[in-house]
Amino acid sequence: MNKRLTGTGVALVTPFDQIGDVDYEALKRIVENVITSGVDFLVVFGTTGETPTLNDAEKRKILKLVKRVNNGRLPIVIGMSGNDTCALVKQLRKFDFSGIDALLSASPYYNKPSQEGIYGHFKLVADASPVPVILYNVPGRTGSNMAPETVVRLARHKNIVAIKEASGNMAQVSKILRDKPEEFILLSGEDNLAVATIALGGEGIISVAANAFPKRFSQMIHSAMEGDFKTASAIQLELFEMIELLFAEGNPVGVKIALAIQGFCNQCVRLPLVPGSNELKEKMQKIIAEKFAQ
Repeated sequence: MNKRLTGTGVALVTPFDQIGDVDYEALKRIVENVITSGVDFLVVFGTTGETPTLNDAEKRKILKLVKRVNNGRLPIVIGMSGNDTCALVKQLRKFDFSGIDALLSASPYYNKPSQEGIYGHFKLVADASPVPVILYNVPGRTGSNMAPETVVRLARHKNIVAIKEASGNMAQVSKILRDKPEEFILLSGEDNLAVATIALGGEGIISVAANAFPKRFSQMIHSAMEGDFKTASAIQLELFEMIELLFAEGNPVGVKIALAIQGFCNQCVRLPLVPGSNELKEKMQKIIAEKFAQ
C-alpha cells in the first residue's frame, strides 16, 4: 500500500457556482481530467479544497462523487485534522473509511503545541485511524513546526507511513530523509520544490498545481522519480513562474483562476477568501496561452 502513495498526488479543489453552492459537475470534470492525465492518487478535503467552509452534507456528497468518478482507478486520501485531539479521535472512530486508502492529517493549528504535544496528538490519531496516516507539516498555516526529530519519532509508529512536508525548508527535508526509517515516505508539499525534494530522496508530492496542469506536472514528477533530472528540472523551471502566480493571492484562489481559464470551473471561492484580481488573471492567461495551450 505505501508505494501506492508515491508520485503525483493532487489536492483537489472544490468548485463553487456563482451563488456559492458546490459545483458537482465541475468537480466531476476536474477529477476525470487529473485521473486521465496521469496523476497517481487523489487527496480530498485538503487546504486546497477549502475544507473549513464545507458542511457535513457537502463533504458526504463530494466524497461520494469522487469515489464514483474514480471507480477504483487511483488511491484516495482523505484529509481530517483538528486541534482538539479527543474530538478528532472520536471523529475517526465514527467515520466510514470504506474506499479510502489513507488519512492526511495536519499538525494541530492555533494551539501551538510543543513537540511532545504534537507527538502525543499524532500517536492517538494513528492508534485510532483504520487506514494509514500521512502527517502534514505546514507551519505557515498551523503556527507551529513539526521538527524533524518529531517526524522521525512518529515514523516508527506502524500506522504512520508518510509525511507531506510543506515547511519550504530544505534543511528540514534533508534531516528527515537522512534519519527516517527506510519504508517511511516523504512527499513534498511545495510545488516549486518537488524536483529538489525527489533528488534528495523524496518520493513524490501532494500538489496544488496538478489540478490545473496534471499532465505536465505528472511528467515532471515521474521523470524525477525515474532519475531523469534533466527532463524533470526543465519542466520545473518551465512551471516555476506559473506556480508562483498560483500562490500570489493565496490558495486555492490562483489555481481556480487557472482552471477557469481552461474551462473546468469558474474562479469562485468562499469567504473569507475572495476571487483573484483581474491583473493576476491576465498574467495567467498570457502564460497559459504561450506555454500550456492544448
